Amino acid sequence: MMMRATIALWHREIVRFLRDRSRLTGSLLQPVIFWVLFSGALHGSFKPGGVDYGQYFFVGTLAMITLFTAIFSTITVIEDRKEGFLQGVLVSPVPRSAIALGKILGGATLGLGLAVLFLLLAPFAGVSLGFTTVLATLGVLALLAVAVTGMGFALAWVMDSTAGYHGIMMLVFMPMLLLSGAFFPMEQAHAALSWVRFVNPMTYGVGALRHVVQGEVAGVPSLTVCLLGTTIFALLMFALGTWVATRRSVRNAT
Repeated sequence: MMMRATIALWHREIVRFLRDRSRLTGSLLQPVIFWVLFSGALHGSFKPGGVDYGQYFFVGTLAMITLFTAIFSTITVIEDRKEGFLQGVLVSPVPRSAIALGKILGGATLGLGLAVLFLLLAPFAGVSLGFTTVLATLGVLALLAVAVTGMGFALAWVMDSTAGYHGIMMLVFMPMLLLSGAFFPMEQAHAALSWVRFVNPMTYGVGALRHVVQGEVAGVPSLTVCLLGTTIFALLMFALGTWVATRRSVRNAT
């Protein structure tokens, strides 16, 4: 029963997201617009590590797409609660862990899918991707997608309103992205902020992407450290989402 429920909720997340054109458009086009504008504005004037900024920010945009998709997909937790769907699922014999699993995997799948579409623009960014590189990139993106979706799910589960959820997401997720090295090298930041990269879990996800897409990058933790950090981040956030969903005292959900 758990597997059937998980697959059903996963499928529902995919179909619901694809039918909502505004969410689909916002999740994909907003990061693309960021990439085009930032790359165009800083072309030739800012070359971190001697790399053209369009190539540098290409990796950051992949992380941004994954992040934005997690925000847009996990907001359905609050909508499902208001519409009564979540209450109906909670009183069914379906384990709450299946709810968390289906929701998180659904959001992660969407984030990975949209990132794959953006990978098609790699030639325009001057990024060369071989078959092995693509597979490694997809693996890192999958881990990162599970991590940020699990985090978004856990926060959405305890939120009352979509407006409040968006506010918390901008307060938590955007600083994590900005201070991860997605937009600029953090080792060149002010000393008061440069230390943040060591405790920011997004740093390791973005760093792993840089290693598999660009090769060895100065100022970024090793690929082993980045993969380990991203894996731990994904496991912890998945566990957090599952734990929050299985608590007896769920805010406005019972």
